[in-house]
Amino acid sequence: MSAFSRLREDLAAAKLRDPAARSGLEIAVLYSGLHAIWSYRVAHLLWERGLRFPARALSQLTRWLTGVEIHPGATIGRRFFIDHGMGVVIGETAEVGDDVMLYHGVTLGGRTREGGKRHPTLGNGVAVGSGAKILGPITIGAGSVIGANAVVTRDAPEDSVLVGVPAKARPRTTGEDTRSILTAPEYFI
Repeated sequence: MSAFSRLREDLAAAKLRDPAARSGLEIAVLYSGLHAIWSYRVAHLLWERGLRFPARALSQLTRWLTGVEIHPGATIGRRFFIDHGMGVVIGETAEVGDDVMLYHGVTLGGRTREGGKRHPTLGNGVAVGSGAKILGPITIGAGSVIGANAVVTRDAPEDSVLVGVPAKARPRTTGEDTRSILTAPEYFI
C-alpha cells in the first residue's frame, strides 16, 4: 500500500469513528491523535532499520507536540484511531490490531521490568474507553470493548465487554453497538 493510500485510509477511519469530524482537511490538520500515528509510522520504520536513537527521539518529540506517547517498537495495525489523544501511552511490546480505537488517557502498559513481551495485545476492532489501563502481556480478543477507567490485567475472549477495577469480562450481546457501550452510564467507573 502506498503512503498516500495509507494517509487516505487513516483520514477515512477518523471520519468514520468521530461524529464531530467535518472534513478530511480538518482531520489532517487538527487531529493530534492522527499526527501521533503518522509520526509513529516513521519512527517505527527507523526502529525496524536499527536506528533506535533517532526513532526514540522522534517519538519523544511527537509526545511533546501531541501528548501521545507511542513507543516506536510497538506494532500497530491499519485504520488505528486515537480520539482526543492526550495522555495515551503505548508501550514497546504492545501489539494493536486493525480497526482499533482508543480514547484519551488510555495506557497499554507493562507490569514488570523483565525483558520480553510485557505489554498487551489488542485484537482487531477493539475499542477502549477514556482512562482505561490495559496492563501486562495479556490478549484482548477481537471485537471487544473496554469501558472508561477499567483496569484490565487478564486475557479476554473475542467480543467481550470489560468494565471495572479490576475489569471483569462479559460477552457482548448480539447487535450491541460499540459506541453505545462506551457511552452507557453503567460502563463508567
